[in-house]
Amino acid sequence: MKEIKAYLHRNRIADVVQALKDSEPFAGSGGASQHNLTAWQVKGSLSVLDEHDRCYSLELGDSVIDMYKLEFVCRDEDVDTLVAVIKEAAHTGGWNSGWVYVVDVLRVERIE
Repeated sequence: MKEIKAYLHRNRIADVVQALKDSEPFAGSGGASQHNLTAWQVKGSLSVLDEHDRCYSLELGDSVIDMYKLEFVCRDEDVDTLVAVIKEAAHTGGWNSGWVYVVDVLRVERIE
């Protein structure tokens, strides 16, 4: 199994989540419950789409923007498809529309 983490602009989050839900690997057997998609609003350093997005973080001591972090797990054979879905839906037209990380998952235990 793999964990996919994606950092993207806040104005792309709804499109990315919908594109994932519409994709075959995500919508197939088990659907979103199989993947346990989670999203957090975070502060980051992606390129600014609009100067109104930029703010200054006293904690970080630098300018930041509000962005989202998505995480979910998937089967190894679905990684390339799901990463492509994220990249297409998250693209803003800029050179730094976000980042996608793929990490090996050594073990998964369902809490029942």
